[in-house]
Amino acid sequence: MRGRTRKPVLLSIAPDIAPTIATGGAKRNPSDSKKNILRLPAVARCLLFCLAPLLFHGAMAFGQARPPVGPGPVMVHSKFGGQIYGFDIDQNGTEGLLAENKSLADGNVLAAIETFDQTTGDIISVISKTETQDNFLTLGVAGMSVGLTEQEQVQGGFVVKRVFKTLNPLDSNKINGNWTPPIDSEHLIMPTGVSRNQGEPNVAVFAYDNSGNFIPDVFESNVGKNTFGPVVPITDSLNFASVPPPIAFDSATKQAILGGGDGCFDCLPVIGLVNLVTGTFSEFTGTGFGFINGIAADSADGIFCTTTEDDANVEFYNLATEQGTNVVLPGSGGQQFFSGADVEFDSINKLFLVAQPNSSSVSSGSTIYVYSTNGALQETLNGFSFSNAFGLIPAHIALHPSLRSGYVDGPETSVNALQSFTY
Repeated sequence: MRGRTRKPVLLSIAPDIAPTIATGGAKRNPSDSKKNILRLPAVARCLLFCLAPLLFHGAMAFGQARPPVGPGPVMVHSKFGGQIYGFDIDQNGTEGLLAENKSLADGNVLAAIETFDQTTGDIISVISKTETQDNFLTLGVAGMSVGLTEQEQVQGGFVVKRVFKTLNPLDSNKINGNWTPPIDSEHLIMPTGVSRNQGEPNVAVFAYDNSGNFIPDVFESNVGKNTFGPVVPITDSLNFASVPPPIAFDSATKQAILGGGDGCFDCLPVIGLVNLVTGTFSEFTGTGFGFINGIAADSADGIFCTTTEDDANVEFYNLATEQGTNVVLPGSGGQQFFSGADVEFDSINKLFLVAQPNSSSVSSGSTIYVYSTNGALQETLNGFSFSNAFGLIPAHIALHPSLRSGYVDGPETSVNALQSFTY
């Protein structure tokens, strides 16, 4: 493992190469030892819904406890049984969005974009469906209830065009807008390339450079309005180009925060800061060891949180001082096998949620840890199975903060389902 370098990823998301992308260009061998497993570094419509949080807290005031924390009984299954290629839920509504792709006997792919009910898990509508070589991908819910999707148009096994469409708002249950990012044909927006910060009008976007020059672009966008800020080239190809870094957006300072590093074992991570107003780029050495798997920002307090690959650590940074502190995931002993993955921020309750694909708190399965912004552990949610061992897209925690609920990948190994949870 020492001296391991990160390899350029293959960038078509056709189902037959999904295992390659999921491991950053290295196909994963189930017989690998636990310590050496490699993962991609390691988203108010009506009066009744607006009142739901108030009714919930009102019930608690009368002595009715909220539901037990942890996995819930509601499951979402893709309509046609295909693998889920990205999902998210609307933090200001009642619906969710997913994409699925399923290989057919004739060599084509059944690809579909679907919306689902957060309460029941039922598929509400099949928004778009093809049975060609094309693939669909969900990039998330942005701004105020805007669903963002991507269609890869494939001919002869090669992606010839990428088209981005929006559902604005998501619960319109129809594609009604275009998103036209300022990128050329050699820059690609990867599954984790759009920051997850619903409620803010804009997101930060990372566009991977597939030309061989390894100079990615970062820019700001209002997805619903299809507007864009200055495009900022990232010239540090060693730390930010061989594998797309996770990205967060601090809306107060208008900075994109990139979680990078050169990928060598036991090396320090590198944090990239992109000022999306002035178009400047800077970086500093982070804390923990290994590349960064997940990142999320608390814009109001100037804090961001990361997970690192080699030491099963969670890091909490002060953005202004560029100083961070480490917390070791419970029971992990700092072992790489137990490293954390996705990080998401609950801006209402001021909590960071950290996904751990291989639980160190129980003997099997996956865990979500809930931390305060100062790194104090608040809750441990066991009983999941979202390792996505052979999935295209790494595990994602989708939150509905006002209800203290959400969805996460799993538990089917076929990666065609999502599981509800509360915290």
